[in-house]
Amino acid sequence: MTDFDPIELKRIRWRSRRGLLELDLVLERFLANGFEQLTTAELFAYRKCLDLDDTDFLDYVNGKAEVDDPELAHIIGILRAV
Repeated sequence: MTDFDPIELKRIRWRSRRGLLELDLVLERFLANGFEQLTTAELFAYRKCLDLDDTDFLDYVNGKAEVDDPELAHIIGILRAV
């Protein structure tokens, strides 16, 4: 997968637990089916997504809002595809 420390990967998984059920469902599916295949750059982008407000994050994932940052747009595309 990446050069990330296993403890940091566990932290990222823990931070993926969100306050909105709809977002939680998407991220749980992603963690089960796509997380392990991320490149280092994609993992950094995913961590950046985790800093977003839950409602903004969900709007991006659902396509209700446009993502301006190309880095985030790529990882959001991965989340939508899983």
